[in-house]
Amino acid sequence: MNTTLTLSQHVGKVAACQALDVARASLYRFCQPASLMDAPQRPAPPRALGPAERQTVLAQLNSERFVDQAPAQVYATWLDEGQYLCSVRTMYRILDQHDQVRERRNQLSHPAYQKAELLATGPNQVWSWDITKLLGPAKWTYFYLYVILDIFSRYAVGWMVASRESATLAQKLIRETCQKQSIAAGQLTVHADRGSSMTSGPVALLLADLGVTKTHSRPYNSNDNPFSESHFKTFKYRPEFPDRFGCIQDARSFCQRFFSWYNTEHHHSGLGWLTPQVVHGGQSAAVLAARQKVLNQAFRTTPERFVRKPPQSPRLLDKVWINPPDPRQPE
Repeated sequence: MNTTLTLSQHVGKVAACQALDVARASLYRFCQPASLMDAPQRPAPPRALGPAERQTVLAQLNSERFVDQAPAQVYATWLDEGQYLCSVRTMYRILDQHDQVRERRNQLSHPAYQKAELLATGPNQVWSWDITKLLGPAKWTYFYLYVILDIFSRYAVGWMVASRESATLAQKLIRETCQKQSIAAGQLTVHADRGSSMTSGPVALLLADLGVTKTHSRPYNSNDNPFSESHFKTFKYRPEFPDRFGCIQDARSFCQRFFSWYNTEHHHSGLGWLTPQVVHGGQSAAVLAARQKVLNQAFRTTPERFVRKPPQSPRLLDKVWINPPDPRQPE
C-alpha cells in the first residue's frame, strides 16, 4: 500500500490504483487519520428501542406461542390484542442481531442414505423391480405394469398388468416368480426404489419368509435403479407402443407380445448382443463360440477386409453392478 501511495503522489490516485490493481477504497482507508478509523459508531437514535425493550421483543418471538410464526403474523396478533411493541422491520433487525433470521424451530434431519452396492456374477442373484403407468382409454385412467428384471441377464423373470398399484399384487407376483425360478433361501437380492408398494410391510415380510435380501434406492435418485428405468424406456419407445390402451386386455396383449420379443429376440447391447434368454439359460458361451467361428471363417476368406486385427465377437460381462464401489475409496 505504501508503494501505491508513493506512486499516487506522481500520477494520481486513480492511475496508481489501476496500475497496481488496488481498490481505490482501500487506498482511501489507508490514507485516513487514525483518529477517524477509531471513531466511535454512530449513536443509536432516540426513537430506537432500549435494551430491555429489545430483549422483551426477542423473548416474545422465541416464546412457544410465536416461535412457529413469521414476524408479520406476530405483529398482526399483537395489534389484535391491543398492544404494539415494534414494527415488523424492527423484529427482523432484532432477530438478525441474534442470528435468528431463519427457521427458528428444530428442523427434521434426514439420515444419510447409503447407496446400495450390488454385484451379480450370474442369473438369479440380483433382481430389480419397478412399476410404471400405462395410459388408459380416458384422461386420468391408468393401468399399472409390474416388471421384475434380472440385472445380469436382463431377462424379465416376471411381469403383470393390473388396474391398480397394490402391495398385495406385488407380493403375489414376487412369490410366484421366485417359485418359477426355483429361488433358494439366501440366493437372491431384490432391489427396488422407495415406492409405497416396494417399501410395504407385506412385501418385506414375504421377502423375509423367502430368505431374500431386499435393498432400496436412495430417495429421488433414479441412478440407483438403472436397469428397470432402462427397460421401461425400451418398452415405451417401441414403434408399436400406443398412445393409450383401450382396456386392460389390450395392455396385457401388448405386453405379452413385447416380453416374448424382449426375452427371446431382442439382442441386447449390454449383453454383447445376446438375447436375455440365452444369457439367463446359460447358453451364452456356446452362442459366442459359434459367432467366433463365423468371424474366423470370414477372416480366412477375406483377411484384407480386417486391417488391424482378426475380428472378435463382443464379449459378455462377467460382473454386473448396481453402484460399483469407488476405486478411490479405501476399503
